[in-house]
Amino acid sequence: MTEGEKKPARVVVADDQTVVREGIVMLLGLLPGVEVVGAAGDGEEAVRLVAELAPDVVLMDLRMPRCDGVEATRRIRSEYPGTQVVVLTTFADDESLFPALRAGARGYLTKDAGGDEIVRAVESVLSGDAGLSPSIQRRLLERLSQPEPAPVATEAPDGLTARETEVLVLIAEGLTNQEIARKLHVSTATVKTHINNLFAKTGLKDRAQAVRYAYGKGLVRPPAD
Repeated sequence: MTEGEKKPARVVVADDQTVVREGIVMLLGLLPGVEVVGAAGDGEEAVRLVAELAPDVVLMDLRMPRCDGVEATRRIRSEYPGTQVVVLTTFADDESLFPALRAGARGYLTKDAGGDEIVRAVESVLSGDAGLSPSIQRRLLERLSQPEPAPVATEAPDGLTARETEVLVLIAEGLTNQEIARKLHVSTATVKTHINNLFAKTGLKDRAQAVRYAYGKGLVRPPAD
């Protein structure tokens, strides 16, 4: 290395799919500014490799066995703060994005990112900036520009969580599962889970009963004439 030349960023790749993991390693091996020092098949192994190799950056998949990418990110940022994490995943939904960022990831890319985009993200997080793909930046801006749902003032009955109560109120307001999912920035499957849970806790059988229940508990009020 000549004087003044930047040392390459030392990177660990974590992905449970062997073909994908090996493909990313091969791609990065062809690019300047990056040196792959290890590869992990799950989050547990990623944490171990960080402890052993002290890389500059981990390229972290999210859906992995034993220890998923969010938990691995949380552990790495807590125990080895000298290592940054850039998520590299198939998923760009809110339930993947925001937990990863809260866990300490400084970058977030989807797997359609090219090699140059990955290198830019690595360089960005090492310089103290965020390494986010344009689509993720747009998603964050959309989320920040949308007002949060108004909190329910009445204490939740029957052991309902705040989110279950929120879903119940939106049902009473006539929203469909898809509309609730968009409003709360979650998946439709998550909305269905909340509905199943609140039905089980309250003994409700259908949405009509849920509407009557919400009004009866004072969670929503009839519109003024």
